[in-house]
Amino acid sequence: MTKILNLGSLNIDYVYFVDNFVKPGETMSSITLSKFAGGKGLNQSIALANAGAKVFHVGKTGKEAKFLINTLKKSSVNCSFIELSNDESGHAIIQVNKKGENCIIIHGGTNKTINIKLLKMAFANFAEGDFFLTQNETNLISEAFNIAKKKKMKIVFNPAPITKDIKKYPLDMVDILILNESELEKLFGKIQNFKKLIDIRKKFNFETIILTLGAKGAVICEQNNLHFEPAVKVKTVDTTAAGDTFVGFFIAQKMQGKNSLEAVKIAVKASAICVQKKGASNSIPKLKEVILS
Repeated sequence: MTKILNLGSLNIDYVYFVDNFVKPGETMSSITLSKFAGGKGLNQSIALANAGAKVFHVGKTGKEAKFLINTLKKSSVNCSFIELSNDESGHAIIQVNKKGENCIIIHGGTNKTINIKLLKMAFANFAEGDFFLTQNETNLISEAFNIAKKKKMKIVFNPAPITKDIKKYPLDMVDILILNESELEKLFGKIQNFKKLIDIRKKFNFETIILTLGAKGAVICEQNNLHFEPAVKVKTVDTTAAGDTFVGFFIAQKMQGKNSLEAVKIAVKASAICVQKKGASNSIPKLKEVILS
């Protein structure tokens, strides 16, 4: 069975529900405060597992955040390569407004202290044909790309958040690039037409680019072809983890042999279910729920 290794963040999410996002110089009381297991890495591992993939997570977290590991285990994610540390865990401060939109501040913490020994130990269990996924919330991204490439694994990159170092990564090693409009502009500049994705794909030799458009849907670019998949119209409660849900379900479908058009339809439906619930990892649906929706 094809396996996937996810080098990803493990965060404690502090979610503040507010009337409107706080402005510079403004002090505002939140309506509620909730604490969730989160991090793009954790969310995407759970989404992958919920979508039927065999997932191994490699990462690092503080001892005060053992519940993050327990959350992954409950979703059948293999946690053999998660290291506990005495340092402060990664965490996120998330504002969610009445429209269900969010804005997020991330503190890397232990996510930025992963060592190469742990990474190599994790990769030793993977081979040609397996998948490797990472975002941009940990260290050792370039090193991981190089190891995965040598093993002839399928490399998937979700470049979030965009940092100044990201253009130094060996992006030409990436097979599947999944990003949103903001990330696309910061990474490749403003585009006037989706056809520009074809040029970007050719330049970096990506196999596939997936551009997520939030409530509008997603665009797939493969070879010289573009396909737009509209979003499912639902009442949005909280968009936290919607993008991570999309990533996990899309990759899991690809791992199971589906083509990108089939995979994106499932991913869009999964995201639509996610945004109808509050929270992050707890809002990610199971594959059965998506298929029956």
